[in-house]
Amino acid sequence: MIIERLAVFRNNRLVDQLIAMKVFVRVAERGSFGRAADELDISRAAASTHVAALEKHLGVRLLNRTTRKVSLTAEGADYLRRTRRILDEIRDAEETLRDTRSKPQGLLRVDVPVAFGRYLLLPALPDFARRYPAIDLDIRLNDRIVDLVAERVDVALRVGALQQSGLVARRVARINIVTAAAPAYLADHGEPETPDDLRGHRLLALTPAAGGTPEWQYPPPYTPKRLKLHFTMQFNAAEAPLIAAAAGLGITRTVDLLAAEYVARNELKLVLERYAVPGPPVSLVYPSAAHQSAKVRVFSDFAADLLRRWQDRAGRSVDLVGPGPRDSLR
Repeated sequence: MIIERLAVFRNNRLVDQLIAMKVFVRVAERGSFGRAADELDISRAAASTHVAALEKHLGVRLLNRTTRKVSLTAEGADYLRRTRRILDEIRDAEETLRDTRSKPQGLLRVDVPVAFGRYLLLPALPDFARRYPAIDLDIRLNDRIVDLVAERVDVALRVGALQQSGLVARRVARINIVTAAAPAYLADHGEPETPDDLRGHRLLALTPAAGGTPEWQYPPPYTPKRLKLHFTMQFNAAEAPLIAAAAGLGITRTVDLLAAEYVARNELKLVLERYAVPGPPVSLVYPSAAHQSAKVRVFSDFAADLLRRWQDRAGRSVDLVGPGPRDSLR
């Protein structure tokens, strides 16, 4: 057990090991004893002593030291990941004791898909900042699935199946896959009435993540095999087909959340609306230790409400799950 292992450090002095762990994390993150010591307001010799004592206690070398830099050993990299988790647990326990459930405050690390961040979250940040001035935000726009624990993320937005275990999930919406084009394009080329009509149009698609040819899914019998669509342009970023469509270059198929802003500004018009299909669920996920804190709770509610409002603007219904029991991914 962690507590049992802590208890043997330097004559049962648990605080000494926790201090050493904090020093080790800072040295590993900065790659320097000197910079870490300055930030922690201790001497370089004290920082070195703390890490040496930790290595002696563990019986392994955590850091490779040269005259120019400090780097992690393989054991050190693994220990760093675990140590961050332990220190985060301690920090969260301290915040709970300080009644942060009723006072949202502190640093909140948020990870969201790039397109969601650019189109929906970033424009809404002034409102969030006004509501919660004591929360500092570290927002990361990512289209890769990050390890929330290893990268110390408090809350993340996920679209589709949830893969990482040991997390708590709150499903907040289910997106719809819609077809859209600029009003000017439709005025020049006509509006398709069925998916079959798409064969006579310029089509703008998102390239599949795994490569290959895009396939637009519509309800039967309009299968990709039947439609055999030709795509005039393909893009590797989710927002690119939207920008191209809004410029009048053709018809695109996208999620309603991303199209919402363009639809609201009348830069895009939804077509083939009765052929829209349900897309994957959208969930907010967070490490189990984090979901109790007020800062995570208020951001979660803010993001869920943001999704609902934008889907309403896009003219699509929202499949919301309220702030009741969360789904465990353990």
